[in-house]
Order: sequence, then structure tokens, then C-alpha cells
Amino acid sequence: MIETEAAHLNTLVDFCAQRDVSVLSRDAVGEAANGELDVAILFGGNILAGGDLFARAIADGLAACFMIVGGQGHSTDVLRTAMRHRMGWDDVAGLTEAALFDRYLGEEYGVHADLLEHESTNCGNNVRNALALLAAKGVPHQRILLIQDASMQRRMDAGFRLSAPSAQVVNFAAHRTHVDLIDGGLGFRTPPEGMWPLDRYVSLLMGEIPRLTDDRTGYGPAGRGFIAHVTVPAEVERAYASLHDAGVGTPRPADQRWADTYT
Repeated sequence: MIETEAAHLNTLVDFCAQRDVSVLSRDAVGEAANGELDVAILFGGNILAGGDLFARAIADGLAACFMIVGGQGHSTDVLRTAMRHRMGWDDVAGLTEAALFDRYLGEEYGVHADLLEHESTNCGNNVRNALALLAAKGVPHQRILLIQDASMQRRMDAGFRLSAPSAQVVNFAAHRTHVDLIDGGLGFRTPPEGMWPLDRYVSLLMGEIPRLTDDRTGYGPAGRGFIAHVTVPAEVERAYASLHDAGVGTPRPADQRWADTYT
């Protein structure tokens, strides 16, 4: 039974953690974007490993402009705690996700983003605020690299497809962490830096499928209209249903503190 649960969870990971290229390199993203990237965006809902990945993207010059998007939301306190533990910072309470990640990039790698967005509180205004700031600064954004957490990458792509349909978007989830059977239970064999606790990760993954399902309660055009249509494969629907029926994980509910339109 536990082996089946792990397999189903990994089906959700493989679907949600969208990667349009197998490796994050200039050649790979340039081919996927049909030209050099205008901007690469790191979203603040990431674990620390997302910052490490973004630092490599900056060092490799993958885009003309680098941007971090994130005010505060449902995952900010987890990020602040991770920064306290990893960096020894005791002054993180008032810092936005964008500020935290940019400070991390500076101290760990000696690099910084070109633009920081500090106001967004959920995936919906992540998209809108990012596009508005790029437009306000006159930054071209026809070819965009998106780096979001494994659980939210596919929804971020759908948000950009709705709000910037003419843009060429390349997705590269910050991690694609699979769940393994370890000592008779579920766990992570080689978790990336700052990885979510298992129960939170499962909750995030389980919360995505109802949001991505394009029905009257989902976020797609047939429902709330927050994102472009996402086709959820039958295999993913079956995996979610099996986990839900077995009581594995509680889908993350929308946190109304951060929901101006949706979370």
C-alpha cells in the first residue's frame, strides 16, 4: 500500500513540476524559447534550492534580465525559518520573499537580481505584478524563464499563458523531489536544500490538482477563470483520486490572508 502511495505521489510530482527542458543551459533554453531569453524569474514560493538554481542561471547569463517576485504568502514563514537556520539571520521577520532570496544570492554567491517585486501575495498577482513591473521598467519580456516550486510550476505556467499569451515561456521547476519508501514509511532519499517537510509537500501537491482541474470549482476557464486551460492526464486524476480516497494528505486550502483573487 505504501509503495502505491509513493508511486501516486510521484505521478503528481512529475505532472506539477513542469520542466520544458532537461537541463538549464543557454543552449537548451534558447532552443525552447526560439531565441535568447529576455528575463528569468524566480518566484518566492520556492524552497532554498530554488535560490541556488537561480544563482547558477545568473552566473551562466541565461537571460538579459533577472527578476525575483514575491511579497509574502502561505510559504513565507517557512522560507524565513529556512533562512534563519541556513544563514543564521535573526532579522528576517519583516523581509519579503524577494528580499530574502536576493540577500541570499548576495551572501552565498555574490550576485543579485536586477528587479525585485515585493507586493504579490499569491500565484495570481505573482503573474500580474511581474508583468506590470517589467512593463513599467521597459524590460522586454517576450521570452521568459519561470522557476517556481515543484508543486506550483504548472499552475504558474497556466497563469502566464492567460495573462501573457503571446510570450514564449520556458518552465524549469526548481526541483522535482520524489517520495521514496524509507524504513517502512514515506520520505525523501536525497532532499534538496530547504525541502518542505513531507506532510507540507504532500498537502501542496494534493492541493494543486483540484486547482488545475478545469471544472466549475477549479481555477481554469470552466471554473473561476484564474488560469488558462490545463489538461490533467487521466493517470494524474487516478493518482489524485486514489490518494484522496485513502486519506493521504490534506489538500492545501486557500489562505484568505493572501487571497486578493486566488492563492
